[in-house]
Amino acid sequence: MADVLPEWSIKGELILNCNCTVFCPCVVSLGKHPPTEGYCQAWVGVRVDEGHYDGESLSGLNIGLIMDIPGNMGRGNWKAAAYIDERATDAAYNGLVNIFSGKARGTTGLFAVMVSEFLGAERSPVSYETEGKTRRLIVGKKINGAVTPISGKDPDSEVVVKNTEYWMGPDITIAQADKGRVRAFGRVWDFDGRSAEICQIDWKGPR
Repeated sequence: MADVLPEWSIKGELILNCNCTVFCPCVVSLGKHPPTEGYCQAWVGVRVDEGHYDGESLSGLNIGLIMDIPGNMGRGNWKAAAYIDERATDAAYNGLVNIFSGKARGTTGLFAVMVSEFLGAERSPVSYETEGKTRRLIVGKKINGAVTPISGKDPDSEVVVKNTEYWMGPDITIAQADKGRVRAFGRVWDFDGRSAEICQIDWKGPR
């Protein structure tokens, strides 16, 4: 009999900054259209407002990720790494590693298919803060990022791509990186001024 995977869920917010020079085409093409530079390099921040893994609370924790994709997102062969909030218990840490490596299946199960090389996971201080409309992610000396929604005709409303089938969530706020610095796993990236996204997430598994 196959092992029964534990139930898990994460509700919160995700930010992403990649090397695309304009808004990421993967959101609407679902990974079929190549990134603007022909390849994708990105850092990601996740703030868990509510969550659990196999009964262990994940609420209040933050996660940082880096992703390195050689071509079209939908063709796989990704490389990825995770930085897990140093405040996580051992059970929460292991659960988050399973979630973000795709082993826990569910919403992030595609990582198990798309990621050909999981570079590793580390405990780290991970700060995810909101100042006005700007979201900031700091992961030790590895990731220093800030993204802000772009301006629309109505200054009080975000510019949002709605009702997509994007894996992260259906509604993606278009943003731009005020800062996007990565120094991790031999990668040195500077994505200031490039494409960014903000997404409210409601993920679960293992189904």
